[in-house]
Amino acid sequence: MSFMSSKNRVAQANIVTFGAATMDNATRPSNQISVLLADDHEMVRDTIAAFLTSGGDTLVTTVADYQSAMACIAESGGFDLVLLDFNMPGMQGLDGLRNAREKFPDQSFAILSGTAPDRIAQESVEAGGLGFVPKTLGAKSLLNAIRFMASGETYIPATMMGDAQNASQNPLARQLSGRESEVLEALCRGLSNKEIARELDLQEVTIKLHVRTLCRKIGAKNRTQAAMIARDAGLF
Repeated sequence: MSFMSSKNRVAQANIVTFGAATMDNATRPSNQISVLLADDHEMVRDTIAAFLTSGGDTLVTTVADYQSAMACIAESGGFDLVLLDFNMPGMQGLDGLRNAREKFPDQSFAILSGTAPDRIAQESVEAGGLGFVPKTLGAKSLLNAIRFMASGETYIPATMMGDAQNASQNPLARQLSGRESEVLEALCRGLSNKEIARELDLQEVTIKLHVRTLCRKIGAKNRTQAAMIARDAGLF
């Protein structure tokens, strides 16, 4: 089924709006939900926006990076919910969420990701977000989750809550900073320093430093052994 015909694009720099043709909060119907979706993959943006607008009561604006999202919030006056991709350019993981909350304390934010480890779900709430939405979520569940968070409620998929709690209680995890845990999880997926740097929006030299530090903390001789130790400890 193609959703492209339901798309109503409003040209404004790299901002695209799906649904009704207005972004004016004053004229928007009272029962309509306004969502800002920030993700660097166009197909993901278009697909999720199509799902959300299929019910007719959601207005979705999309942007491709973190800075564009911050500018869009400032220019629009805010949204019922802002979805931030965990790995998009400029985001820097949960640091981007924290900075966004500082800039716009009255704005509701949630994290969107297809690759972040389960513990990020709970950590995103602890960082001030309303929840965590995996990109693998079905269309109906996705729409329900967005409506739930837009009403001010916290959402984390039940399947992720137990794993996130177990990870935070893991003795190995307690030795590491949040960023070191992110790097270690990426090592377990077999990513190179360059790939990790791109995913976390950091310099490759910074990733090398994190790898060296986490290896020292957990007693690993190299990155391969670090990944083996993490798996054996049940961390990832």
